[in-house]
Amino acid sequence: MKLAIPSTVFLCVTALNVACAPVTNTRGYIADPALESSVRPGTDTKQTIQDRLGYASTTATFGGDNTWYYISYREKQVAFFNPTVLERKILAVTFDPAGKVTGLQRFGLEQGRVINFETRETPARGRELTFLQQLLNAQAGADTQPIQDVNPGGGGLP
Repeated sequence: MKLAIPSTVFLCVTALNVACAPVTNTRGYIADPALESSVRPGTDTKQTIQDRLGYASTTATFGGDNTWYYISYREKQVAFFNPTVLERKILAVTFDPAGKVTGLQRFGLEQGRVINFETRETPARGRELTFLQQLLNAQAGADTQPIQDVNPGGGGLP
């Protein structure tokens, strides 16, 4: 009986350590330095880049379809906490209007900037019901008066 308690504690501690171990994920474009170094500005086209590197992660939003971005990142997540980005690599391939490669640029996590998104919301007209009011289907308040019949004597035309 005395041996069962320490082994149970040991198993519980081991299970907690395994459950809280960080999980590392690599997502996006998997870079191949040999393929990237074979890209020649002025000679390669959009088609040859797509054949060699694959489809881009995203393209330029403004100014046409003249920049392709190949994005990869590695992140670590511990248990249920938000993941932390450990490494980010971006390969930007720019094209001229004729579709030929004009240049390659590489960006990392250190060139990134944090952008604060706008969190204000447009208010909706009407009332917001609480969970309890929705559950009980309660219609409280002055704006929910029943419609009164203006001709209680009967229907039809006079």
